[in-house]
Amino acid sequence: MRARSAEQGGGIVADNQVDVVAVCGSFRKASYNAALARSLPGLASAGLNVKPSPPIDKFPLYNADIQNASGFPAEVTAFADAIRAADGVIIVSPEYNWSRMKDDPFKGKAVALQSCAGGLLGGARMQYHLRQSLTSVESVIMIRPEVFVTFAAKKFDEKTLELIDQPTKDMVKLQLENFEKFVRRLTGKK
Repeated sequence: MRARSAEQGGGIVADNQVDVVAVCGSFRKASYNAALARSLPGLASAGLNVKPSPPIDKFPLYNADIQNASGFPAEVTAFADAIRAADGVIIVSPEYNWSRMKDDPFKGKAVALQSCAGGLLGGARMQYHLRQSLTSVESVIMIRPEVFVTFAAKKFDEKTLELIDQPTKDMVKLQLENFEKFVRRLTGKK
């Protein structure tokens, strides 16, 4: 059994905890997506343990010549190991752009998507494109509820980047609760 902090739901949680890795696709210091990813542990239900993935900002652009010569970089291997060890993955990313690893870490993995953007769509296009990519690597994507944080500058504190918009917090909590159930169904964890 392991204890959780009061802000994570408090109390004692049994060993059947759902462990989830949060991957942030933005490296910018003042990133709303990074701020959203940092808010997840405090918004997660008691049965859901959310922790950040190993850093991905040192990943080189994929180059088969490097892979063939010396294998995958240590940072890439650490990231893949963390994904394999987790019950699920939450990806928080702005709009950017198939895995080449054997024993693909995303194959059969439960995935939820979230995004922030300054405009009306809240990163919707990124999510729909990422769903296509994740489907290609055989991830199991939770369809609903979706989290699109629109007009992000109004939803986070200007100085601290803390998520302050209650309807957004409520939607994130709802998605996290549903993601825990989704992961439990997929993994057989009770």
